[in-house]
Amino acid sequence: MKRRIFDAEHDAFRDTVRAFLAKEVLPHYDQWEKDGIVARDAWLAAGRQGLLGLAVPEEYGGGGNPDFRYSAVLAEEFTRAGAPGLAIGLHNDIVGPYLANLGTDGQKRRWLPGFCTGDTVTAIAMTEPGAGSDLQGIRTTAEDRGDHWLLNGSKTFISNGILADLVVVVARTTPEGGAHGLSLLVVERGMPGFERGRNLDKIGQKAQDTAELFFHDVRVPRENLLGEVNGAFGHLMTHLAQERLAIAVAAAAGAEHLLEATTAYVKEREAFGRPLARLQHVRFEIAEMATECAVTRAFVDRCIEDHADGGLDAVHASMAKWWATELQKRVADRCLQLHGGYGYMSEYPVARAFTDGRIQTIYGGTTEIMKEIIGRSLLG
Repeated sequence: MKRRIFDAEHDAFRDTVRAFLAKEVLPHYDQWEKDGIVARDAWLAAGRQGLLGLAVPEEYGGGGNPDFRYSAVLAEEFTRAGAPGLAIGLHNDIVGPYLANLGTDGQKRRWLPGFCTGDTVTAIAMTEPGAGSDLQGIRTTAEDRGDHWLLNGSKTFISNGILADLVVVVARTTPEGGAHGLSLLVVERGMPGFERGRNLDKIGQKAQDTAELFFHDVRVPRENLLGEVNGAFGHLMTHLAQERLAIAVAAAAGAEHLLEATTAYVKEREAFGRPLARLQHVRFEIAEMATECAVTRAFVDRCIEDHADGGLDAVHASMAKWWATELQKRVADRCLQLHGGYGYMSEYPVARAFTDGRIQTIYGGTTEIMKEIIGRSLLG
């Protein structure tokens, strides 16, 4: 089905993204996977190409275009290229809105120009060893010391954790914590007491640095408070819909790309003297996946359209997130099976997509949390 949410400008941007990937990312990606981290030059190249800070106002160095469809194009093309290591989506669609929407004018002038050039790589630190999707379990604390906050605690599974120059940290700013006792503090590279642990060894997304972060008596200046004191829960709930939609967009594109690659493979690969595509079972598998991808695409595109118009709510974002990521997981498994032994070989894109995509049902809120959000909205 022809997609109706993009116009000629979005198509031209898609060509730009593909050219960037071909020149600045794909030739280096295998080395980044071996290194466990993306070269900083790639971030600077993305900044020069205008891929960072798409929605950031022009006065702070950004593109000044809040149309989420451009972010959707980025997510789709990076996923299809099999290059999740350069986490531009995290930077643009997750951290960016916190800085642009909650920051004071002074904060924006300090942080956003570097954000847009790639000189300042960003991360957000919510997850802790004992608190994943449950924000009320956060134990990292920030004590009000007048002119600064004294930050103590640790975070784990933080994407961009090694490269990040600026980290938005969720911390308890009341003794009881909970939904009404959390705040957002911006921690910058070089602050005494801010340390990085291991670059964690994951089963997929090897080029994407994912780290432990430690805070020991970090003196965070009072002017690094982002948004309202004890207002983090509300800020997070406001911005999580976009994060979850961005994950859903990537998931739908990932499933579609795997289906395309596998369709081509079964036409060429022979078994028992004829192409796999001649076997009824294989045709049924392809037919089922194609139908599921088409139905999912229609819903996700509607969510993209609604979000671009400012009308996407948390419930529908949660629906898109869990459904599309679970579809991606199923399609990856079925496509790998159709590749047979070759599907288990690392040099085949389907094998990399199988491991790279597995995290999709976990980060940004697990499938179970998404269902809980939806269920509560319906049943109270």
